[in-house]
Amino acid sequence: MSRDQLVVYCLAKPGAWLDEPREGDEVVKVAEKIFAFLGQPDPARPSVGLKCGRTAEEAGELRARYPDHVTTSAYVGRYGWNTIVFAGLPDDEMKELIDASYDAAVAALAKSKRPT
Repeated sequence: MSRDQLVVYCLAKPGAWLDEPREGDEVVKVAEKIFAFLGQPDPARPSVGLKCGRTAEEAGELRARYPDHVTTSAYVGRYGWNTIVFAGLPDDEMKELIDASYDAAVAALAKSKRPT
């Protein structure tokens, strides 16, 4: 999966939108909740930060399966976020991880802010 394909997949989610909270640092949100940290484009090693569990321990299962391609996300890793190198995982698994991260963000929203 390329970065462009990942962005298109993320933005196809109900209520998803691209934000740039700091210049050159892109995220994808649903309402005010981030579900994908895109950061700055890095053609040499494109990656995305996704919520992969409720805790660092749950997210660690994915790191154990893909030790060369998945690491704990800086600053938010203790909350279950991993940084994933696109080329390291099959596209269908990347989509499942994006779906789960999106679902976690939607579940954290007030019911009145959830997309329909």
